[in-house]
Amino acid sequence: MKEKKKRVGIMGGTFDPIHMGHLILGERAYEQLCLDSVWFMPAGNPPHKRKRAGRATDEQRVEMVRLAIKENPHFELSLIEMSEDGFTYSYRTLETLKLQNPDTDYYFIIGADSLYSFETWREPERICRACRLVVAARNHIAAEDLDREMERLSRKYQGDFIRLDTMNIDVSSDQIRQWLREKKSLRYYVPDSVIRYIAQNNIYACEEEPELPERTRYL
Repeated sequence: MKEKKKRVGIMGGTFDPIHMGHLILGERAYEQLCLDSVWFMPAGNPPHKRKRAGRATDEQRVEMVRLAIKENPHFELSLIEMSEDGFTYSYRTLETLKLQNPDTDYYFIIGADSLYSFETWREPERICRACRLVVAARNHIAAEDLDREMERLSRKYQGDFIRLDTMNIDVSSDQIRQWLREKKSLRYYVPDSVIRYIAQNNIYACEEEPELPERTRYL
């Protein structure tokens, strides 16, 4: 009898900082797709960006993720993308994981905005071969529009795209940092343990430099 494969979800991102939207998506994917676990995978920063004003360090971002997920038994922290040079491509990460764990199927969780830029990622066809893409609604994009785009990309890259049935969560890390600069409350948007950690370590106290969108790290 063939042994049943493990099912692992992957939530990637800079998590600068992690917020409730990330956690809700991870939990919904766990339930809907009957996953064994969900890995939260912070991306590394290149050396010249590791001490940016108004941003968390790699170590601080990792610790915030650790604090946010520690009470959930099926959430895990993965540091596979915290590479020394800071440059990581999704296809390389996924292919490495498949090679290391041939008994596991991976479900890569992305937002709708990332779906519409998927063709600009490095080696999208190799990403599709290494995992299933799980797409969460975002920015009030209609489900019908998402379905059409997922079907188009699936045909183009022979991929398996799954729409995550969840509420439209439009909070972002950019927005959280802006609220901090404006001295607004983060309550109910960020886990209390992370709010305390941010305050204790005076993270995001300075003005930040302009930056390209998060997913440009995959180009």
